[in-house]
Amino acid sequence: MTETPHPEYDKHADTLHRALTAITERGYWSAYPESPSPRVYGETAAADGKAAFEAYLGGDFPLDQPGSGDRVATEASPFGLELNVSYPHPGVDELVAAASAALPAWRDAGPQARAGVCLEILDRLHRHVFELANAVQFTSGQAFVMAFQAGGAHALDRALEAVAYAYAEMTRHPGTAGWEKAAGKGDPLRMTKTFHVVPRGVALVIGCNTFPTWNSYPGLFASLVTGNPVVVKPHPRAVLPLAITVKYAREVLAEAGFDPNLVLLAPEAPGERLASTLALHPAVKIVDFTGSTEYGDWLEANARQATVYTEKAGLNAVVIDSTDDFAGMCRNLGFTLTLYSGQMCTTSQNILIPAGGIDTDQGHKSFDEVAAGIAAVVGKLTADPARGVELTGAIVNDGVLERLDEVTKVGAAVLESRTVEHPAFPGAVVRTPTIVKLAAADTATYGREWFGPISFVIATDSTAHSLELLRATVGESGALTAAVYSTDPAVLDAAEAAAIDVGVHLSCNLTGGVFVNQSAAFSDFHGSGANPAANAALTDGAYVANRFRIVQSRRPA
Repeated sequence: MTETPHPEYDKHADTLHRALTAITERGYWSAYPESPSPRVYGETAAADGKAAFEAYLGGDFPLDQPGSGDRVATEASPFGLELNVSYPHPGVDELVAAASAALPAWRDAGPQARAGVCLEILDRLHRHVFELANAVQFTSGQAFVMAFQAGGAHALDRALEAVAYAYAEMTRHPGTAGWEKAAGKGDPLRMTKTFHVVPRGVALVIGCNTFPTWNSYPGLFASLVTGNPVVVKPHPRAVLPLAITVKYAREVLAEAGFDPNLVLLAPEAPGERLASTLALHPAVKIVDFTGSTEYGDWLEANARQATVYTEKAGLNAVVIDSTDDFAGMCRNLGFTLTLYSGQMCTTSQNILIPAGGIDTDQGHKSFDEVAAGIAAVVGKLTADPARGVELTGAIVNDGVLERLDEVTKVGAAVLESRTVEHPAFPGAVVRTPTIVKLAAADTATYGREWFGPISFVIATDSTAHSLELLRATVGESGALTAAVYSTDPAVLDAAEAAAIDVGVHLSCNLTGGVFVNQSAAFSDFHGSGANPAANAALTDGAYVANRFRIVQSRRPA
């Protein structure tokens, strides 16, 4: 059986083939420009996108899907902007029934058609990337440039990466094959075999508040391109970015001749626990989740009818042994801790430094001097509110504020957190990062995650002791990133061995424009699935291949 190409596949075939090359080469490539410059997107793109975003505020979000009678509005912007957007609130059974009914025709369309339509959805979202970026900014607390990059261009890259991996897995084998086996003196045995890519069923994407698109797009598009209808359950405080996503996805699906109910929005009312209800529904066969360890563990243990992909919390660590660029190391780490107020799942929390200090290009530096060097950079980056807020953004939830209060009681502050008045948004909740000094024995403190602008400089007995603590904390609680600074190749090798043992991605001697909490699509894996912080990686073959099965039929030739 030869698949008939779909017009959308023909339109986007070059992009797909380039993405397929990128995931094998692992070098730099991006399909969606990350600069919001008018030279890239046009003189009116930013204003048009902002106007489109503002048109949603204070009204009913325009989404026509089953069961749209009841509506909910739950968002509160960290910048203090009044959102007041209400969304359709369908029932669980309505959602699942509509999604299930859309599956057969989408399944039968084949991998090429599905890939083409998914790429057209990404293209449509890219055309509305400023609209999307504003929605991400004002629901997540990210500053605009970060929202544009991480919530727009980079999220689209990650989605395309998932489509490429899935397409490669679905087309790994031929759709049909002729089989012939000798049978003695008689005619050979001949069979014609057909291999069908069969989706698992309804997929559920549970969105997070901090990165509503970046963390949701890989699972959404990996499931959709492999034939599964997707129910998108946003975080109650970050509905709009995913509502916009669903809106444009449904438009493209309908235009391409498919049931738009292949993608559905499932906003929840306060206290409804809709994610849990959907996750346990018998028809839901795939769950993607980003968020707390507690809830991720619950999904893995209880959603037994589904394949569950989770990205949870972890204790990201930095081991500092020595450096030949002390200023560059401090600049790099200071920026890392400042960006988005540490509200990234990849931001370093535990900075492990020998109590006796380290050797540097500026001579020997004591433990306190190393800590002060990093703190000075954070202080400089946040000293001017107008410039600082473009790095820190705003605080996304009350739990971060509670932890900032709690951490004042656990150690001596090298750098205290400050409240900052946002020059453009008086209602914004802005806090600068804090850095707290701890001893290696304070495992009860640094052995748990302190999500937000909180990091610890921890005095260890030696670099070998630092590596032991990295192994222990990451092995027990997981991590998405680790970093090491050393001029000694033996230390770098030991750190890499430790990282491999506990399954965490390692960055060595970052002093320039690449940061440990950044992850580049088509080149870097995000999460490994090899430690408790995540049971999957964005994005590899394992992330997509279990979203479908191969069912064969055979007939005598």
